[in-house]
Amino acid sequence: MTASARIVRLRDQLKAWALNDAFPLWWTVGADREKGGFFEKIALDGAPVEAPRRARVQPRQIYSYAAAGALGWEGPWREALAHGLEFYLARYRRPDGFFRTLVASDGSPLDDKVDLYDQAFGLFGLAMASQALPEREDLPRIAVELRNALQATLKHPVAGFEESVPRTLPLLSNPHMHLFEASLAWVEAGGDAGWRALADEIAELALAKFIDPASGGLREYYDGDWNAAPGVAGRIVEPGHQFEWAWLLLRWSQLSGRADARAAALRMIEIGKGPGVDPARGVAIFALLDDMSVHDDVARLWAQTEWIKAGVLAAQVTGDDAWLEVAADGAEALLKYLDVAVPGLWRDKLQADGTFVDEPAPASSFYHIVCAILELDRVVSARP
Repeated sequence: MTASARIVRLRDQLKAWALNDAFPLWWTVGADREKGGFFEKIALDGAPVEAPRRARVQPRQIYSYAAAGALGWEGPWREALAHGLEFYLARYRRPDGFFRTLVASDGSPLDDKVDLYDQAFGLFGLAMASQALPEREDLPRIAVELRNALQATLKHPVAGFEESVPRTLPLLSNPHMHLFEASLAWVEAGGDAGWRALADEIAELALAKFIDPASGGLREYYDGDWNAAPGVAGRIVEPGHQFEWAWLLLRWSQLSGRADARAAALRMIEIGKGPGVDPARGVAIFALLDDMSVHDDVARLWAQTEWIKAGVLAAQVTGDDAWLEVAADGAEALLKYLDVAVPGLWRDKLQADGTFVDEPAPASSFYHIVCAILELDRVVSARP
């Protein structure tokens, strides 16, 4: 089978899973009709799991149902999207424009802390919702107010953002990745010039500080001056994040015309699909060290979705169909996690012995899966 035929087959299989199983299940079971918002988890027997609700999960579900419309789901994606937005904006937004970290299932505040990662996902979910619902003129305004609050309160003196005020260390690349993702989404949604400026700043920070010039791998943890954190923490390289950053830098390279960003992205994909993949299980593992030795061999679902996105966009950007095989390998890896008794659910953690951790399906993974399917469908549909 050619790479092109293989990727089309896998795209069709994953898209059918989303349209026929996942979107209906996470709306009928995963949405809380009584209290609002979305449940954090669904047990593998198909029952929702009651738990406090993190700020990072609600905008991921908002994103997923906005994407459902883009993928052609004929179900009530607008209703699902409005359901998520109503709960999120009413229960998480603070008077200063930030979003609190945690609420109870009834929406009452449990943790008012401002977490940079949570703000990034707020911006991202609002961007996708704004693209899907252009009549919602409040969404761009809310997002700009949050961006301004970040700039006024958490701005790092060199570039990027602090984790909190007062400062806590280490500084992290991961929230910046999602701010980068949100900024690019707002650029695509027709947002103001501040979104492109923020995307440019984070891309430059990644190229200058996050990526190890020796290995080409992007690191996770930093001191207060954007140097690698001391000890083992400063050596950690996550294969899933190599793929995810690569996908974003490839998109930015197309906007900016920057060949160095493209080259850095392709190198990160090589790390992800090389030492980052366990050949015995055929999956991307959680963490390496900067010498490319294994640091944590648990394989999370989300790393497989980022493998798909990086591969298909690399194929489109370079015109080289060999990258389609990379994406197809990622799709085959993802399908292992979707093989459960209730269609539309998934496993999250594959252990070194080849067994999955027995636990409910986390809603937090849905965005990763949907984003991969959306990107896969976009690239495959654009091919001649």
